[in-house]
Amino acid sequence: MVKVKILATSDVHGYVYPTKYLNAADNQPLGLLKAATVIEEIRQNAAPDEVVITIENGDWIQGSPLTTYLAKHSEAPSELLSQLTTTLNYDAGVLGNHEFNYGLDYLRTCERDRDYPLLGANIDGGEAQKIVDAPYTIIERQGVRVAILGLTTSYIPVWETADHIVGLQFDSIVTTARRWVPRLRKQADVVVVAYHGGFEADPTTGKLTERATGENEGYRLLTEVPGIDALITGHQHRQLADIYQGVPTIQPGEKGVAVGMIDLVLDKSKQVIDHDARLLTTANAQPADWLATLADETESHVQRWLDQPIGKLSGDSLSVTDAMVARRHGHPYLEFVNTVEMAAGGTDIAATSLFNDDVRGLSTQPTIRQLLNSYSYPNTLVVEQLSGQDIRDALERCASFWLLNAEGKITVNSAFTTPKLQLYNYDFYSGLDYTFDLHQPIGQRVVRLDYHGAPVQPDQMLSVAVNQYRGNGGGDYPMFSAKKITREVNVDLPELIMTYFEQHPVVLGQQPTNFKIIS
Repeated sequence: MVKVKILATSDVHGYVYPTKYLNAADNQPLGLLKAATVIEEIRQNAAPDEVVITIENGDWIQGSPLTTYLAKHSEAPSELLSQLTTTLNYDAGVLGNHEFNYGLDYLRTCERDRDYPLLGANIDGGEAQKIVDAPYTIIERQGVRVAILGLTTSYIPVWETADHIVGLQFDSIVTTARRWVPRLRKQADVVVVAYHGGFEADPTTGKLTERATGENEGYRLLTEVPGIDALITGHQHRQLADIYQGVPTIQPGEKGVAVGMIDLVLDKSKQVIDHDARLLTTANAQPADWLATLADETESHVQRWLDQPIGKLSGDSLSVTDAMVARRHGHPYLEFVNTVEMAAGGTDIAATSLFNDDVRGLSTQPTIRQLLNSYSYPNTLVVEQLSGQDIRDALERCASFWLLNAEGKITVNSAFTTPKLQLYNYDFYSGLDYTFDLHQPIGQRVVRLDYHGAPVQPDQMLSVAVNQYRGNGGGDYPMFSAKKITREVNVDLPELIMTYFEQHPVVLGQQPTNFKIIS
């Protein structure tokens, strides 16, 4: 018998060190350095009859202050990211959706020093653009041939700006897998699918957990594509490890909090006769010093850069102490971000999100660190021409975020928390006066919607500034679309905020009064 042990990380988002960069001494139970220790211990302790294969499952080069620093400073070693994964000896990698956030040139630069293949079977044009190497790879060890098929969520064109994905087409991952898995079954003893995407349905029952848009198609992979021996998923930042539909499946969370592991046992005929799936927490692992030496100097530069002041604040505090209160009543921080969007977009209506609950806002003398911890995404800005009905529909989607429980207390609709936390899909608007009545049915809760003191009419056309994720309809907002974009500001929001501080050395914080919830 031979055992095949498959290890995977996913959605690390450039969190190399065990920190969320809350302050210079911040220490957290996460990061690639801890994951590296777990991976290396398994390799070192592997039995003679064990084959160990490692896969990096995407969303690696964007997401942390470290990755922002690398992307924003031309002198910084952006190739550091692939040096780290190469030194860790990954056998294969897959592109995530956030790999495209800084464009193809930057992606190629980041990946130029790796010595393992990047796989992208459903990225048509990926090899021509030199961002992937092949649809699959086959690794042969101890006489066992293991095929790894790489897939990336096909929903990327919905979020990403067109100039970041020039020459690329993202095909259905199910259609692609149907084409490739039977071929790989003829060439290999074991077929592994590494998919940067998650589950649109409960992987056990098949009950839909989100609208089936093509963003997440893991359940369809399990049930419509026979011949998969192991499935690696990601994108949703969930922690999953189980046997679903007979296939051992993992999703190892985010930021390196866990390493996913699938064990396969093969008989003498090289047929899989047993399997298992589990997650290995990295919380108690010591960071791998042998890997950290590659990044220590850059990390020191990052820490100094993060503590640079960017301006001053007066008036109401932009510090967020209770994220849910901020969503229910509006908040000076949200009003400020909308003010920046309106200034950059030339509108007097804007919408923004508080993302998830780790946003802390800004102090009276904000720093780059505070800004990136509060707005960590490189979203650019778009202006869309929307009808009054479009805006009302968008606000109804926001109003569905809230529910009243049996005691009449406001709670959050589980559709925004389960199976994946999606608090970032609730927006706060500036430039409009609006009221939600939670006693009304979902879809009929916007009971006031005024613009400049007059009710908004269904056919009235208004310009709205939003980030490009929302502007392309991301977050189940189909009333937004690329066809309605009238202006693009191809500068990411954190940079727009810093520019605003340069133009306004002292920013006045103001508690908004344009929004009300009747509960």
